[in-house]
Amino acid sequence: MTQAQARDAATWRDYKELTKPNVVLLMIVTSIIGMFMAVPGMVPLDVLVLGNLGIALCAGSAAAVNHLVDQRVDQKMARTRARPVAQGRVGNLQAALFALVLGVLGMYILLVWINPLTAWLTLASLVGYAFVYTMFLKRATPQNIVIGGLAGAAPPLLGWTAVTGEIHGHGLLLVLIIFAWTPPHFWALAIARKEEYASVGIPMLPVTHGVAFTKLHILLYTIIMFLITLLPFATRMSGPLYLLGAVVLGLGFLYWAIELMRGKNKRAPMDTFRYSIVYLFALFMVMLVDHYLFPVSEL
Repeated sequence: MTQAQARDAATWRDYKELTKPNVVLLMIVTSIIGMFMAVPGMVPLDVLVLGNLGIALCAGSAAAVNHLVDQRVDQKMARTRARPVAQGRVGNLQAALFALVLGVLGMYILLVWINPLTAWLTLASLVGYAFVYTMFLKRATPQNIVIGGLAGAAPPLLGWTAVTGEIHGHGLLLVLIIFAWTPPHFWALAIARKEEYASVGIPMLPVTHGVAFTKLHILLYTIIMFLITLLPFATRMSGPLYLLGAVVLGLGFLYWAIELMRGKNKRAPMDTFRYSIVYLFALFMVMLVDHYLFPVSEL
């Protein structure tokens, strides 16, 4: 099949895949919770709908740029070789235009119907992931995930500012939780895909420093993350239900980090990666429920 024929065969599902919908969904969940955590009552419906729509469109735009820039790498990795740009089902120009339209539409919604602060923070997050991380950091340093993780940690703050129009310490604390969560989350996947990353020259930590070194750092970052997740209770942002959830879920994450260190379970890297996704979703959901059942502070 020629490139032109492949592009003609593109479907709406291919364009949907360009947006990395599962990743965007998790981001929007944290954005929604950021919105609700910012107010004692109900989030205005227009902000809830339009704010998250704008953030989702910009996140989808960044994801499409990632597909475009990484297409040659994607072609060589089993996990990504079926992606639409890598396979030629969506051409470079189509992908670039799609990313541009999503980004412009998302920014327009945020600027017109939400507020400029949220719009510019969202743009900074888009640029940080799509260009700084994807084009430079990913290939430049084994600390790519740590440094680049800040862009992916922004959604709860974006949700917060969409409602309040200002940056608050509690909103930044939500960012800090995701920032600390990102390295153990992604390094677990990087261990499972070490050979693939090595074959395409991406300097992920397991490739440059070895699996044992990476496992140790997953454990250390998990401990740091666990301690950080206690801060919402310590700062009276959240109450006892959240504290219980953070401890139970955090101990579960520590279990998998230790299981990785033991090295006796071949499935531990992917099991840890999968648990990390469930962990973040569950942690934020418990935080939301606690926010309304045990209000502990006036924002």
